[in-house]
Amino acid sequence: MKITLSIIKADVGSIGGHIRPSDEMLKAVEQHIKTKGKDKGLIIDYYIGYTGDDISILTTHKKGVGNSTIHKLCYEAFLKATKVAKEQGLYGAGQDLLVEAFSGNVKGMGPQVAEMEIEERPAEPFLMFMADKTEPGAFNLPLYLSFADPMHCAGLLLSPKLKKGFKFVIMDVNYTQADRIIELVTPEEIYDIAVLLRDTGRFVVESIWSRVTGEQIVAASTTRLHNIAGKYVGKDDPVMLVRTQKDFPATGEILSPFTIGHLVAGFMRGSHNGPLMPVRKNSPTSFFDGPPIVSCLAFSVKNGKLTKPADCFDHPYWDYVRNKIAQKAEEIRKQGFVGPAMLPMSELEYTGVTETLKELEKKFKIRKK
Repeated sequence: MKITLSIIKADVGSIGGHIRPSDEMLKAVEQHIKTKGKDKGLIIDYYIGYTGDDISILTTHKKGVGNSTIHKLCYEAFLKATKVAKEQGLYGAGQDLLVEAFSGNVKGMGPQVAEMEIEERPAEPFLMFMADKTEPGAFNLPLYLSFADPMHCAGLLLSPKLKKGFKFVIMDVNYTQADRIIELVTPEEIYDIAVLLRDTGRFVVESIWSRVTGEQIVAASTTRLHNIAGKYVGKDDPVMLVRTQKDFPATGEILSPFTIGHLVAGFMRGSHNGPLMPVRKNSPTSFFDGPPIVSCLAFSVKNGKLTKPADCFDHPYWDYVRNKIAQKAEEIRKQGFVGPAMLPMSELEYTGVTETLKELEKKFKIRKK
């Protein structure tokens, strides 16, 4: 059975600053998706949750990728939540809804989107990743390690099908006139992929495909909000869908790289570097409006019907990982605004730093010999 998995995520208001959406906001979203979506047969199933101050809507349906009706359903749900946020006086009400008039697709309007149309396997497990206080490039390293490094993906050695490699579709997110992409394959072009993925602010993995079956395995969001708004309006907070098992990497191989707590852009005001911390579902942010966090829910789907999610990071092992990452976050925060603790000027050009620099430029003098 061919179905579409769609996840659309947005920050449309939060309690006490950038902490978490209110229960009333979540109820408004769920009621809209249920009554206007599932009850009317527009979608097959759905899941609503949050990570930090972002609400995520996962739907299954038969309408394909980029469907205007599905996108409008979710966009209107976010508008309902925005209305509640304004009534409650919450911070950042409607923050990620950068374009008021719905234009047929939420891509380029602010919300993060990841979708893929698949032919259901007899057993179809998949993972839904939701990150907050970071950028789409935060998924670059985990995806590289899960699909190209046998230190994390044992299947590259043990599975003849995985050994044949994958196709990476990588987007240049700084090119705003159209989708500028490149397709590279493993293992032959592994070093070329590494060259691009190291620049997480510009080159982002959009999708990954099996070279054996031709099936799509990964769909990741690529929207950078400051490219839409022309100013800093919040960090991008990406989402990602990953199919697992059989001809694809195992669930554990996909999760393995998240033990590293690698440094990503984001944190306070989206202007600092910090370690990406795996957290339980429906976790708020806290320390320094962070740290950058990611949650992961595992689902199985049959005929478009979702199981209840299993929380991948709700296990004693991940408590140990979180403790290590907390120490890592504390150490880099001790460096404050200096050097690599804060993002480079190229990433701060959408903030007030540029105005300060313009004024200071006027005061510089050339010293006479």
